[in-house]
Amino acid sequence: MKTEVEYLKYMWPLKHFLITCGNKENKNIITVSFCMPVSKNPPLVVCAIGKKTHSKKLITEFKEYIINIPEKKLKSEVYYCGFHSGAEVDKFKETNLTPKPAKKVDAPIIDECIVHMECEVIKTVKTKDKIWFIGEVIEAYAEKTIENNEESVNFVKGDFPEEVYSIRFNE
Repeated sequence: MKTEVEYLKYMWPLKHFLITCGNKENKNIITVSFCMPVSKNPPLVVCAIGKKTHSKKLITEFKEYIINIPEKKLKSEVYYCGFHSGAEVDKFKETNLTPKPAKKVDAPIIDECIVHMECEVIKTVKTKDKIWFIGEVIEAYAEKTIENNEESVNFVKGDFPEEVYSIRFNE
């Protein structure tokens, strides 16, 4: 016999990504798991960002974002950025993550991350609780040891974050 379930529960664990947005003076980090490639040529990715988030406002204003891929050793920083609002705290300062200039966009990369994909927003799609930002990857780069397979990567993955979704879906 089968029973009804929360569909998201069975899609986890997913990789966590740290999305940076804004500019040097007004920057933010948001933790996102709903992020995926949607086209190889041109290289397009989509990230789902909550409609009420500070990052949604910055990405909408600047029309760009960076997907930063963290290793497992950054798990506490990833979780901090997922549970706190950039409208209330400076996540770079609170996590001791280092903002560095990106190659082509105004948003900073996170120096401690191993891969960076700079994206320009080409389209947005609104759903009930999220905005899907479809971005063209205009620059992508990684640590040389990772790219050359000299070092393996332990990605940050998480269990189904019921506490996050129970809060956000009840707004």
